[in-house]
Amino acid sequence: MPEHLRLPVVVVAGLHRAERRRAVQELLDGSVNGVVLHHDLRDASRRTVRRELRDASGTIATADVPLSNDCACCALREDLLPELLRLAEDGQHGLAVVELWGGSDPHPAAEVLAGGEVDGRAAEEFLELAGTVVAVDPDRLLGELSVPDDLAEHGEHTSPDDTRTRAEALAHQIEYATTIAVARGGETGLAMLRQLHPTARRVLLGTGELLRAALGGFDVAAARDRVNPALALLPQQADDAGVATMVWERRRPLHPGRFHEALELLVPAAQRSRGRFWLANRPGTMLAWDAAGANLAVEECGPWLAGLPDAAWEFYPPARRAAAALDWHPAHGDRVQQLVFIAEGLDVDGITDLLDSCLLTDAELMAGERGWKDLPDAFEGLLEPVS
Repeated sequence: MPEHLRLPVVVVAGLHRAERRRAVQELLDGSVNGVVLHHDLRDASRRTVRRELRDASGTIATADVPLSNDCACCALREDLLPELLRLAEDGQHGLAVVELWGGSDPHPAAEVLAGGEVDGRAAEEFLELAGTVVAVDPDRLLGELSVPDDLAEHGEHTSPDDTRTRAEALAHQIEYATTIAVARGGETGLAMLRQLHPTARRVLLGTGELLRAALGGFDVAAARDRVNPALALLPQQADDAGVATMVWERRRPLHPGRFHEALELLVPAAQRSRGRFWLANRPGTMLAWDAAGANLAVEECGPWLAGLPDAAWEFYPPARRAAAALDWHPAHGDRVQQLVFIAEGLDVDGITDLLDSCLLTDAELMAGERGWKDLPDAFEGLLEPVS
């Protein structure tokens, strides 16, 4: 343990600027000698990032940070940690608040703060990542999770090549943070928040409770696992204030052609959907499903353990091995379809029937893995070709 006191750091994210600023100010007002570090990316296209340091009384200092390799995110990473270490060594502040840019994902910032190093000085020796907060206006949530607007259209992107949507950024911010600071809102928006991240601490802005919740501690490894498609514990069935969460879980493989054809109906069927699945013609690969705002990302996230020799299991996290062993299927091993759909007015029966129609029939199942490899590779535009 370090002999000196570590500087507590709270990371605050949020696309909703007014609510994000309210959360930051509330943290400042409740802390002793708190300070805010913010990197403004609006001029990143001009190869400049503006760093602002302020306290409860206003701006203390500003500076232009040159881009590294024309990458605003790189400049942020390279400047954030040295500045925080300088503040920690100065010893004048009781709390540092990192206010992220609108479209920024708190995950990379948290990893840097927990495991970064500057000139041989480890961040964890001087800084304590005490919490991550996302500030949200619940009344805007459902509408923004329903449209495919790009971050760039609203000037909230983090780099010139940032092609994410606002819905995608918003969902990821909410699902990663441990504390959700909310403005007063209707029950529908609040129900959506509860179902997106059931275990988060939810605090109403203006009640004076945010600082205590934000300093409640943050486990970087647990947060990493929570958003890792291979390990994530997905939300459970729910139905509240018109918002529903359905969980579709099956063991037999999906027909790649029928499933691909169903995407145009499945993706817009929910404001948010995510999970893991497997295709008959790719039996060794776990695939991640990540959809928000009518946009879908499908990615490979490693092998299913069923396709690996026993000796290779030791290279995977104990939680993954334990989950596989506890839910082992005699024919398919740990391969499973686990998809979660969350939406207002969700058509649970319709989505279930559509997904079930994409599974292999009994006759197709009898062909076995050798026969499945001859099925059309309908996902070749989204994934690497089948080897």
